[in-house]
Amino acid sequence: MAGKDAKSAAAKGKKKEVKKETGLGLSYKKDENFGEWYSEVVVNGEMIEYYDISGCYILRPWAMSIWEIMQTFFDAEIKKMKIKNCYFPLFVSSGVLQKEKDHIEGFAPEVAWVTKSGESELEMPIAIRPTSETVMYPYFSKWIRGHRDLPLRLNQWCNVVRWEFSNPTPFIRSREFLWQEGHTAFATKEEADTEVLDILELYRRIYEEFLAVPVIKGKKSEHEKFAGDFIQLLLRLLSQTPDVVCKEQLHIV
Repeated sequence: MAGKDAKSAAAKGKKKEVKKETGLGLSYKKDENFGEWYSEVVVNGEMIEYYDISGCYILRPWAMSIWEIMQTFFDAEIKKMKIKNCYFPLFVSSGVLQKEKDHIEGFAPEVAWVTKSGESELEMPIAIRPTSETVMYPYFSKWIRGHRDLPLRLNQWCNVVRWEFSNPTPFIRSREFLWQEGHTAFATKEEADTEVLDILELYRRIYEEFLAVPVIKGKKSEHEKFAGDFIQLLLRLLSQTPDVVCKEQLHIV
């Protein structure tokens, strides 16, 4: 009788274990419903947690540790190139954005605005940066007075906000995200070309050597470029989804 009870208890314990493992499994298959499968992977893998504002995500320790590993590698490499870190404010005045309206034309629908302080309306709305060219370049013109001030090589680790309207997806299309952006100024186009290719190679190494994600180096067509671009290079990820994902971009203006 005692032996029977022990077997019964063991069987119950086994059933509980199986149920627990099943609860941590995936409900969707990658080749049948990639979007739902991807969402389950990043949540069940404790990479992100969904937040109560659509398109914004909590980066959990696993995700942050991956970001920090890549950041450590990249930061060390760009320091060898004599690129220095800096930080510019998150907020952009509407006047500055208006001056650079051609540059941000593609981002305009995604710009988030601060319009109130408490219950009071601001006299002038303030934008939250969608990218930092409009913030940084007025000061480049102040700091560069002659050839002795060149090259100017700056890098910024920061967050940006782009109020995406369509299909927010963790790590791919979100409204606030961490990123790295480098901004440099050179005396000649040849120097700029060399730097762009060197940085593109660092991006390739991060994707292929750290993340095991294959990429293709490419060049944007004329109608895909930002306003004012002379040339724009990019990395495209080989994606499971029908659309090829464009990730890292470098442009010369």
